[in-house]
Amino acid sequence: MKRITASRFYKGFNLTAFSLVMTFLYVPIVILVIFSFNDAKIITGWRGFTWKYYAQLWQNDIIKQAFRNTMLIAVLSTLVSTVFGILTALGLQNKKFSGRKLISALIYVPLVIPDILMGVSLALLFNFTRVNTGMFTVLIAHITFCISYTVIVINSRLEGFDYSLVEAAMDLGAKPGYIFWRIKFPLMLPGIIAAALLAFTLSIDDFIITFFTSGRGFDTLPIYVEGTIRHGTITTINSLSTLMIGFTLFLVVITKRMRKVLISAL
Repeated sequence: MKRITASRFYKGFNLTAFSLVMTFLYVPIVILVIFSFNDAKIITGWRGFTWKYYAQLWQNDIIKQAFRNTMLIAVLSTLVSTVFGILTALGLQNKKFSGRKLISALIYVPLVIPDILMGVSLALLFNFTRVNTGMFTVLIAHITFCISYTVIVINSRLEGFDYSLVEAAMDLGAKPGYIFWRIKFPLMLPGIIAAALLAFTLSIDDFIITFFTSGRGFDTLPIYVEGTIRHGTITTINSLSTLMIGFTLFLVVITKRMRKVLISAL
């Protein structure tokens, strides 16, 4: 009886804890989505359903430019950081590489230091080297912190790699290029896709580091959202945030399907 009672207690506790976590995570998002259709300039209550704030997004040239800037930085930083992530992860798998432990430790530095410290340090670096802040400095900053994530994700994929396949291919006379593209790369691909998606999401979402490295005249969506909320305009921000949530969910669904297809094909 005591075991049954304890088991029921733990099940009830786990269910309650799970429900609370899901509530705190998703209720604010649901409220944001609902009020993006609210016909009111301020969030004081439901005034009726409307699409006008979504229409205003397409008529706002500043939002369009911020969106283009955000997508451009996200795509470029994802491509560069993923390529560097692949090369670094492959290097870390080389047991003969003498600096392997040092680089492995340095990879984790951007993950453990606060974003504000990284943003300030990069801003000081650009100021010291007399580099004008703008798109280039934001791109360098995003690549800097995205590389760590791509290396860790891809390296974790390589940790379970069966190198007997490589040895068998070498015994059969396969060249290094053939081994990489026909054996290593297909097995790495799910990890590469996951790393690229993570880097893309982090780049789109970043505010603090972008704030310190963007300067004047180059705004991304997080910078625009912060400035708009500071001036008290929330209605279009709800609509913009809802679209960003939908876009992120779309990426997650596409990526999961791609990974399933790739894994089943291997």
